[in-house]
Formats: sequence, C-alpha cells, structure tokens
Amino acid sequence: MSAAKGAGRDAELHTLTGAYALNALGDRERARFERHLAMCPACEQEVRELGATAVRLGLAATETPPSAMKSQVLAMISTVRQEPPKVAAAEAGRIPGPVRRARPAGRRRLSGFVLAACAAGLAALGGVAVVQQRAAEEARTEAREAAELAQRRTQALADVLTAPDVRTLSTALGEGATGTVAVSRERDRAVFLASGLPRPAGGKVYQLWFADGDTMRPAGLLTSTGGSEALLMDGAVGLATGMGITVEPSGGSPAPTSEPLGLLGFPAG
Repeated sequence: MSAAKGAGRDAELHTLTGAYALNALGDRERARFERHLAMCPACEQEVRELGATAVRLGLAATETPPSAMKSQVLAMISTVRQEPPKVAAAEAGRIPGPVRRARPAGRRRLSGFVLAACAAGLAALGGVAVVQQRAAEEARTEAREAAELAQRRTQALADVLTAPDVRTLSTALGEGATGTVAVSRERDRAVFLASGLPRPAGGKVYQLWFADGDTMRPAGLLTSTGGSEALLMDGAVGLATGMGITVEPSGGSPAPTSEPLGLLGFPAG
C-alpha cells in the first residue's frame, strides 16, 4: 500500500465512529477501525458517547411533532445568513504578477538545459501524481461504499427503534452489564442494546441468537468496547420467541458453545 493511500484511509477512519457504535460496519472495516481505536483516545471516547446515545434513543418513547414545527423551522431558515466565501489573500490584495526582465544572452543556452531537466522531472512527478491520485480515488471509493452500507444499516436500526409497535425488555448480564432487546413485529426485526458489557477475552466475541423453539439461530456478532452499543440483529424475527447472548470464538459459531450470559423472551405483540 502506498503512503498516500494509507494516509487517506487512516484519515477516513475518524469518520466511522458512529457506524461502529451502531455495529453498522462490515467485518473488514470493523477490524481496521478496531486497530485504529486502540491507538486513538478521541475516537474511543466518541464511540462510548455515541453508543450511550443510541441506547437512550432505543429506550425513549416516540412522540409525534406538533403540526406547526415544519413552518417554524422553515421560517427560521430564511433568517439565517450564509457565510460569505473566503477570498484568497493574493486575489483580495490584488498582488501584481512578477515583472518580466530581459535575460543576458549568455544565459539562454544554460536555461534551455535547465528547462529540459525540469521537464524530465515534471514528467516523473506526473507519473507519481497519477499513482497517488488513483490510490486516493480507491480509498475514497472504499470509504464511500462503507459509509453507504453503514447508512443503510443505521436506517434499518432506526426504523425498528421508532416503529409504532416496538416493545422492549431488559435483563442483567452480570458484572453490572445490562441487555435490552427491542422488537418490532411489524418490521419483523429486532435490535439488541448493551450497556457496560466488558470486552470479551482475547480471540472471543459476543454472539446473539434467535430462539426458534429449542433451536438457536445465529443473529449477529457484538464486539463490545465496554460502553454502550446497539446492534440490528441479523435476519428476520419470524416465529422467534426470544433471544440469547453467548461468548464464542472469533468469527462466531453455527450453534452456541457456551452457557448464555442472558436469555430474553420477546415481549408479546
């Protein structure tokens, strides 16, 4: 990976805190962000704060805004002045261009060699610039695709939490941690919200499960930061009557391999 591409991708990592807090990143992007998170206190704090906000939003009651709110907001927008564009210093001060001066005849041949050398150097730099531009474009494309995926997952999570029929149920998960499930039968989806869940041991992850009778169906992985997280559970609720959470090897398991930390029955519709 070139230095330009690496720098571009590192800069994009700072913008993924919200998507990570909502577990809306893909496996590849999540792994990259977690490596960055271990070395970036600012992002770690922001992830904790965003996760806590997501949990509060998930437990908050929805309320229909007053009918006059839209007209009030539009009226306020019309009174806000837009900032004027910033004019470059050279343009604002009208700095004159360089004055042309006659060159001595004896220096014209030397200048020709200098120009040739400069042209060759510019050609080489042009090749480097093309490579850097392509690397930067690839980084932007990857970041854009990750952001679009995160946006879709975040929207799906918000749709569940704001559904008219959403029901929630909470339980203790041990060591001061709590877990809450929000279920919308109308959306046929569920969201799991965790608070205070400690980081799993090395090489381990938390795995969520739908309880279909006596069968546990995989419903997503949760890599806790020790703060508050919200995760849109994988797959439809279907006929599931509850859910569970276990500790599993990295990458998850097709069936639970450990005793559940918690079991929650889904609220009645």
